[in-house]
Amino acid sequence: MAGRTVAVPDPVARPFGAAPPLTALLLALAPDLVHALNMPLAPGALDYLPPPAAPLPVLGSAMGHGRQINPEALLAVRPDLALAWLNAASDLDQAGIEAPFRKIGVPVFFLKLDTLEDWPAAFETAGRLLGREARAQALADYIRAAQARVTAAVSGIASAQQVRVYYAEGPDGLATDCNTSFHTEAIALAGAYNVYRCTAKTMVGQERVSLEQVLLWQPQVLLVQDPVFARTVRHDPRWAQVPAVAAGRVIAIPRLPLNWIDRPPSFMRALGIQWLANALYPERLPLDLEAETRRFYTLFFGVEPTQAQVAALLHVDSAGTAP
Repeated sequence: MAGRTVAVPDPVARPFGAAPPLTALLLALAPDLVHALNMPLAPGALDYLPPPAAPLPVLGSAMGHGRQINPEALLAVRPDLALAWLNAASDLDQAGIEAPFRKIGVPVFFLKLDTLEDWPAAFETAGRLLGREARAQALADYIRAAQARVTAAVSGIASAQQVRVYYAEGPDGLATDCNTSFHTEAIALAGAYNVYRCTAKTMVGQERVSLEQVLLWQPQVLLVQDPVFARTVRHDPRWAQVPAVAAGRVIAIPRLPLNWIDRPPSFMRALGIQWLANALYPERLPLDLEAETRRFYTLFFGVEPTQAQVAALLHVDSAGTAP
């Protein structure tokens, strides 16, 4: 997908995802071929995934922040192909991403994953590469249908009527991402207005803002990454004057086995945009969220979550009441 010609093994038996979205892709498309991770899974994630054949070492990433790949550790797990993230916002060029793999003779295959719309083609391409064409097509078809469904539901909302959303990241809620960042794409896809209007400075994002700025933006909804902050902000007097907090519209993002919205930005957004659009505009996108969650998890992970697991994902108790 980078326009290069790459010689790859036939068949590919030990692929390695060189960035978080590629790890996510492999966990959905070919979990039996996953022998190592580039990122640690969140606590509890394995409850929603098929059990791995063996403990999976975490080797680090070829791009982005966090732990970087160690070529010696990579060599120890004997990958025969690296799947890399072709991302227009990356600080690294293709040669820089390839470097640790070139040292040990592992070919690199780039998949374009700038937006959710890129994911169907990425799944289809990876499906041909890994011999999983039928499964890849089913996953691609779901994403296309989900995005079309949400777009049809929210496309008629005038800009002045869009719900104003502040994307709260970090333990204090004072990191966020620009409306132009791929990290916040799901907010726009769900028909909402990201109050932080700017051009992203880095691929990593999480730009610092002040509480005074948040107050000036007057968000109607807080979309929150950190579950502890989502609980405590409701009772924090410093945030009490933020309209979203005053109205009790603080939404914690489901996080298992992978985040539904961001970090990593993945195919999970196909479910995340349905969840978010339904939360913001229930009259426009009525949705049996529990049923759709089970359907999605069964398709993408081969594991049907229990009622208690779905309730935990959606941050509701067994009576269906928001905490």
